[in-house]
Order: sequence, then structure tokens, then C-alpha cells
Amino acid sequence: MRKQRRLLWIVLIGSFLCCQDDPVTGDQNTYNPPDEHVLSLPTRSSDALSGSTLVSILTPLSLRQREARILTEILSGNIPDFLRQLVPVTMSAALNGSPVTVTFYATCDYLALGSDEDYFLIPMTPILAQELADSLDMSLMTRKMVDTLWQQADLKLEPRPIPPSAAMVTIPVFAEHNELVHTQRFQDISNYPLGILVAGHKKDVILSNRIITNQNKVVIYGWHQLNGQPIQPLYSGHVNWYADYSHGIRLVRRRIRVDDQNKDIGDILSDPAIYKLLSDEDGPMLMPRYPVDKSSYP
Repeated sequence: MRKQRRLLWIVLIGSFLCCQDDPVTGDQNTYNPPDEHVLSLPTRSSDALSGSTLVSILTPLSLRQREARILTEILSGNIPDFLRQLVPVTMSAALNGSPVTVTFYATCDYLALGSDEDYFLIPMTPILAQELADSLDMSLMTRKMVDTLWQQADLKLEPRPIPPSAAMVTIPVFAEHNELVHTQRFQDISNYPLGILVAGHKKDVILSNRIITNQNKVVIYGWHQLNGQPIQPLYSGHVNWYADYSHGIRLVRRRIRVDDQNKDIGDILSDPAIYKLLSDEDGPMLMPRYPVDKSSYP
């Protein structure tokens, strides 16, 4: 009798489970509470090189060799753990006369090599920045997004310029500026731990309408002072293989949340009806990305 009851329960439970709907995956554009807003990179290896060690390794390399090594290090997972979790940045906008909430997910700081204890904020060309973004399903930001992120940053660092020179495009000067920023960043680390949103210490390599007519150039903007005024206005005068110590690469997830829907950042920026959600420039962005043309390297 006991066996029969147990068998009956098994049959009933099995029937119940079989009759349930498959788990709801939802529409691809429908926003679900995020647990996936992290950089899609391998766990950092226990024998991965530190930021200071990589400074020594990168210093003698040519630009092409340097960027190839940076790509390898990042895609192998050699970045600080605090950079992996993306941070939401939210802004209000209007669409067809109705208010909407736009949220994008950004790295809390600029891309860096190494560990939490020893990391190196690494400038790079838009060629490499775009290649990394493509590999990680990420994107660069627009000027409007940079301004919004700075406004919402938990910690705003005062810019620390280094006098201009021919060496400002070299790894030793990158490392010098990294030390200046590191000193600022750790002055009050107990109140502003690694992983919070921090801004102000670098110029951003950005997306802009200028890219389509300046495909061999890099567009930069930002380096906000504490009063909110950027040192660097929108500028597209440097060639696309140029990167100096002041440049930073901050990535955002391609999927942008618009109220309860997910939209691709490229689709938003190229759409005449909605591009203003993410851009303060005139007209939609016909080329919301940089060309990845490695023949551009000198």
C-alpha cells in the first residue's frame, strides 16, 4: 500500500512538471532584472602579470606590437576585478513628447591591465578600442553619455595634466600619469572603494557624427574639471593611431534600456526619431563605430 501511494505521488508530480510551460525567455527587447551586466571575460589567471610588470614589457614595443599585446592581455582576462561589474547610469529624456528613462551600463573606470592591487590605466587607439568593444558586445560612448556619467559619478577626480611633449604618447608617460591618478584615487579609498563610478581623470575616446567624414581620425572629449567644465571640447584633429597619456577607454554595454525595452546603441544613434536619447549632436549617427583598420598603424 505504501509503495502504491509513493508511486501515485511520483506520477502526479511528474504529470504536474510535464504540464508546466517552458521557462519564459521573454522578448529580446524586454528588460529583465540584470545579473549579466559584467564584462564577458575569463577569470583573471593566478599567474597573470601585474600592471607595473606590463609597463616594463610594453615600453620597448612598437605601437602595433603594443596594441596587440594589450588586446591579448585583456581578452585573456588580465584586468582588475573591480572593472568587471558594469555600473548603471540613468538619464531622463523625452520621446514623442512622452518622458522615458534611459539606462546604460558602463565600466566603473577606464580600461586597465593588471589586478586590483596593481593596475595600469591603459590609453589606446580607437582601432583597438573598437576591436575590444566588438569582442565584448560593448560600445564606446557619445559626448552626451560622457557628460551624464560624469554628473552621476560617485567620485569626481580633478584632472592632472602633464606638460605636453613628444613623449606624451609613450608608455613611460602613461605610467607617470597612472601614478598621479592612483595617488588621487587612493586618498580616500575607504569611503570610495574600487568599483564605484569614478570620472574626471581622463579624456574619453567617443562616438560622434564626425567619424563618418573623419574615418582616419580619433574623436576625443571630456576631462571634466570639478566645476563641470571639460578641458577637452569635441576634437577630431588627431590621426586614428594617436593615443596619449590623457586618453581613456570606457566601454558601455551595447544593449541600452529604454523604459522596459532593450535597444541596441547603434540602432538608437542611427535612428532619426530617437538618436537624441543618447546624442546631443545634430542629426543621427550614420557610422556609430570606428573602422578597425590595422593598416592605419604607422
